[in-house]
Amino acid sequence: MTTPPAHPQPPPPGGVLWSLAGDVRGLLMLPAALALQVAHPAVGAGVDEHSVFRTDPWGRGERSLRSLQLWVYGGEAAAEEGRRLRRLHGTISGTDTRGRPYHALRPETYAWVHATGFPVQHHALRYLVRPMTPEQERQLYAEWLRVGRVLGIRDRDMPQTAEEFWPYYRRMLAEEVEFTPVVRDLVVTGDPLPPPDRGPLPLRLLLRALWPLVWPRLARFRAFVTVGFMPPDARAAIGLEWSPAQERRLRRLSRVVRAVVPALPERLRYLPLARRARRAHRRGRDAGPVPLTAADRPVR
Repeated sequence: MTTPPAHPQPPPPGGVLWSLAGDVRGLLMLPAALALQVAHPAVGAGVDEHSVFRTDPWGRGERSLRSLQLWVYGGEAAAEEGRRLRRLHGTISGTDTRGRPYHALRPETYAWVHATGFPVQHHALRYLVRPMTPEQERQLYAEWLRVGRVLGIRDRDMPQTAEEFWPYYRRMLAEEVEFTPVVRDLVVTGDPLPPPDRGPLPLRLLLRALWPLVWPRLARFRAFVTVGFMPPDARAAIGLEWSPAQERRLRRLSRVVRAVVPALPERLRYLPLARRARRAHRRGRDAGPVPLTAADRPVR
């Protein structure tokens, strides 16, 4: 297991992640990043055996999203969230799909979970925002390393530059990733999920009544963005199909998103913790003391 870095600091206000992490367009990228994570046999086995993603998918998704926001916008709470995640994963172990023993905090496994966010963002930003310049790519990766330190990942367990990252990434695609059972759950649309059990009661009752009509469409959309926003080399390594017709649909969707989201007011464009952090930064305060509500703090 790894030894966490001392006093890790989250990415700086005004940086690349400061603009990207809380933008609602990030919600379209998350399924692809999750699928690439669980394509690793050890990660897939850990999620398959220890996660509640099948029994409480909406709650798990909500907690994961809150956690991700804390890494960037939580200030001093970011490091505490990193420590909480390490405690949570400290008991997760077993045997992966290749018969190898695994532990969630094994350095190469824990690092891969974090590393997948970079190539997915790098690819998806071409569609949803704009292609990054080489300098922006290096800055994004440097900030992603800072998030890794918040999560307790040692520098020696991650490539230290964007240029060093890509050979590591290609090696992992060639040697590790596969079509795991959890990847299947994310891209196959036939298995139903229960309707959300959060939110106002009238909305929950309405969703419950309409769920047989809503879920098939939602499942198809989830599978579409999961595969579509995954880098093509990762798709090929996992064995996911993607047609020219699907690519055209993805480009049409992305054009609409690129036009609509930047025109939204901040209260609709950014997630709650990101909005408050950005507002505090504009007022000239350090991002660290941004007050957290109970809703901002993930629970197990």
